Amino acid sequence: MVLNQMIQLMPGILLRGSTPAKPPKPRSKSPGWKIGQQRQRRIRYPIVKKRTLPSLKAQPKTA
Repeated sequence: MVLNQMIQLMPGILLRGSTPAKPPKPRSKSPGWKIGQQRQRRIRYPIVKKRTLPSLKAQPKTA
């Protein structure tokens, strides 16, 4: 019996009570680039390759 009364009162409680949640933001297409806005290409840096050092055992020792 209590459950039935609670179900009947629930819509009124929900409409009266406020919620801390913010209202949802509208969904739409993103604005993107503005008309006439200049685009810049990304900076290309030179490639740095690692060198292999000669082995210390391969070099003959000098006296």
